[in-house]
Amino acid sequence: MATKALIFSGRATLYLAEKIAEKYGHPLGNVVVTDFSDGEFQPSFEENIRGRDVFIVQSTFPPADNLLELLMLIDAARRASAKRIVAVIPYFGLARQDRKDKPRVSVASKLVANLLTAAGVQRIVTIDLHADQIQGFFDVPVDHIYASSIFTSYIKELNLPELIMASPDTGGTRRAAAYAKHLNTGFVICYKQRSKPNEIGRMELVGDVEGKNVVIIDDIIDTAGSITKAGNLIMERGAASVRAFCTHPVFSGEAYERINNSQFAEVVVTDTIPLKQESSKIKVLSTASLFAEVINRALKTKSISSLYHFK
Repeated sequence: MATKALIFSGRATLYLAEKIAEKYGHPLGNVVVTDFSDGEFQPSFEENIRGRDVFIVQSTFPPADNLLELLMLIDAARRASAKRIVAVIPYFGLARQDRKDKPRVSVASKLVANLLTAAGVQRIVTIDLHADQIQGFFDVPVDHIYASSIFTSYIKELNLPELIMASPDTGGTRRAAAYAKHLNTGFVICYKQRSKPNEIGRMELVGDVEGKNVVIIDDIIDTAGSITKAGNLIMERGAASVRAFCTHPVFSGEAYERINNSQFAEVVVTDTIPLKQESSKIKVLSTASLFAEVINRALKTKSISSLYHFK
């Protein structure tokens, strides 16, 4: 019988790591983080990991200490002679900074990839990267999994008549089209023009939603400005209902207020980022079983792509 992997967690994603370990069938490993009075901290593994496969679960949403803590855990595992170090990063922060969109700016997601590799990581597991090309920023294998299997199962359970998929912007067209093909529905596109970051200037709808139950698909909801404007526009155009599905609930600024005041029947998200507050309109679906199965297959060198129906 193969030796079980050891699963550890940073503080940012402890709530999810506990569920992953439970689904995997092995207790979560013991990590202690010592905080010092000047703001520094020191994570340490409180059990022997020499010669073992170590999976470290940590999302890297702000503050930057979450990323630093992950880097320190990877470094500690390398110095403790772990056989293999895999970073399980449910939400890969700074992924929206994947290119130079103006002069004299950092390509931060490439910088993060370099830092993780330098720290000693040997494999990355993540879900729904904001940009697929980020996989190429790494010189180690990346298992990029998708929340599509979680979302499509839930959409099917809703059993909505006259179902149609929607993208909140032109950048998400491929994602909406993939869902539409898998669920055998049509799809529409919302076209937006930004006046400045996190602020929508104008939005138009391409397609007919009259009498339809619309599901908007996205990877990230940040301030919720775009997606709530898209939802309200869809309802104005005669839709029977509108729902939003997104993998990563960043929910900054006025996001909760906008969602609560929107015309969404519900906003369905995953647990890659913990919610800051509860809302009757927000439903959370867990990624724990999916990540546990990925860890199991990675340890046994089995196919991971077969876990999801489509990308």
